[in-house]
Amino acid sequence: MKVLRRIYSIYGTIIFILSFLILLPFFIITIEIPGLKKYGRRLNGIWSKVFFTGLFIRVKVENKKYLKEHPQYIIVANHFSYLDIPVIGLMSKDAVFIGKSSLGKVPVFGYMFKKLHIAVDRSSFRSRGETLKKTKEVIDEGSSVILFPEGGIRSTNPPKMAQFKDGAFNLAFEKQIPVIPVTLSYNHLILPDDNKFLLNYKPVKVVIHPPIVPNGPEKEAVAEMKSKCHKTIQQQLWKDNQQAIKS
Repeated sequence: MKVLRRIYSIYGTIIFILSFLILLPFFIITIEIPGLKKYGRRLNGIWSKVFFTGLFIRVKVENKKYLKEHPQYIIVANHFSYLDIPVIGLMSKDAVFIGKSSLGKVPVFGYMFKKLHIAVDRSSFRSRGETLKKTKEVIDEGSSVILFPEGGIRSTNPPKMAQFKDGAFNLAFEKQIPVIPVTLSYNHLILPDDNKFLLNYKPVKVVIHPPIVPNGPEKEAVAEMKSKCHKTIQQQLWKDNQQAIKS
């Protein structure tokens, strides 16, 4: 079984790299021509679709209608696996990822990520400050934002999440845009964060929850949004993974 998983994982890596290289000229065009970056971010959705189609993995997205209720939003999702980024990429509206700085150091891919998204070194106070400034700028330009409020892959016992940080919710309050909680139900089972990089074959499930609009004084509004998002996503994780165990 492990040998088959290794073969499947190598095949998946090849699909991931080849699909990116095929789309790279189009990424470069959207990066280098002013005003086209939002289309470059939409290419992420095409890349993700090609990747999962090549892996023969079915992706089920529930309640995609909620993404149409507001022109702009902050997506917050649980983060247990490196697979989370391409899965979120399937929601291919103009959305900017806030990701760790190491992504920007990956050859070729890093060029695309730094130009179209925002890389942050969470250990650096200066980097965090610059990230906040850039994030506010892309929101002012009309883009949405995607954040993992756990602050990286921090949970040691998925599907139990780590605590959320305040950043996404402070930003939502300041800019008065809704937060959309998103549950990535099984990514930790498909590609566990165990440094083995072995894929399991299992359908992907994404649950998009109703938008949460900032309401009331800042301190109370931020606390309420953070608590409600954490509770909503965690309950969905328990429900889906309990069903997975039974099946």
